[in-house]
Amino acid sequence: MAKDIKKYIAELLGTAILVFVACGTAVFSNQLGFVNIVATALAFGLTIVALAYTIGRISGAHVNPAVSLGALINKKISVKDFCFYVIAQFIGAILGGLLLFGIVRLIGLPAAGNMGTNGFVETTRGTGAAIALSLIVEIVLTFIFVFTILGVTMKKANAPMAGMIIGLTLTLVHLIGIGLTGTSVNPARSFGVAIFGGVDALREVWVFLVAPMIGAALAGFAAWYFFKKDDDTVEIEPESEKQKNE
Repeated sequence: MAKDIKKYIAELLGTAILVFVACGTAVFSNQLGFVNIVATALAFGLTIVALAYTIGRISGAHVNPAVSLGALINKKISVKDFCFYVIAQFIGAILGGLLLFGIVRLIGLPAAGNMGTNGFVETTRGTGAAIALSLIVEIVLTFIFVFTILGVTMKKANAPMAGMIIGLTLTLVHLIGIGLTGTSVNPARSFGVAIFGGVDALREVWVFLVAPMIGAALAGFAAWYFFKKDDDTVEIEPESEKQKNE
C-alpha cells in the first residue's frame, strides 16, 4: 500500500511541476513571438525528460491521463492504478495551475489569456469547423505522442534513451500544435489551467479533455497490435507492476 501511495504522490507532484514550469514558460515568454513557440515546446519536452529520469522508476512518470490510458490498454498498469493515477494527475495539475495563477496575479497580469490555456483553432474560431479541426489536431498529436511512448518503452534496451526520446517527441508535437490549439495532448494539463483561465478557456476545455483520450485509446490499441508479441517494458510500467509480471 505504501508503494502505491508513493506512486500516486509522484504522479501528483510530477503533473504539478509540468503544469507550472511548462505552462509558466508559455505565459512568461508570450511577448517573444515565434521564440515563445520554441521555448514552450522545449519547456514541455525538457520537463518530461527530467521527470522520466526522476520519478520514472517510481510511477512511470505518466503525468498525463492519456499516457495512463495507453498503458492500461496494454496492461502495463492495473485499473485501480489507472483510476488513482488520473485523480492524482488532475489534482497535481490544479495545484500547478493554482501556483501559476498566484504568480500571474501577483505581477499584475489578468488570468484570462495568461494561463497557457488551450483553445480552438483561431482561423475557424466560433464555428463547427473549429471544434472538428481542434478535435482532429489533438487526436492526431496525442496518437503520435502516446504511440511513441508505448513503442519506445517496450524494450529494456531502450531504457537509457527512453526519457530523452519521449521528451523530444513531446517537443515535436508542441512545435506543430502550439500555433493551432496551444497543444494539449494531456487532459490534466488542460484542465489545471483552464479553471483559472477565464470563460473562454472553460467553454472550450472539453475538447482538450476528450480528444487526447481518443487519441490515446487509438495509440494504445495500435501499440497492442504492433508490439504485443515483443513486450519487454521499461519506464512506463511502475516497479510494482514489473514485479508482478516477473
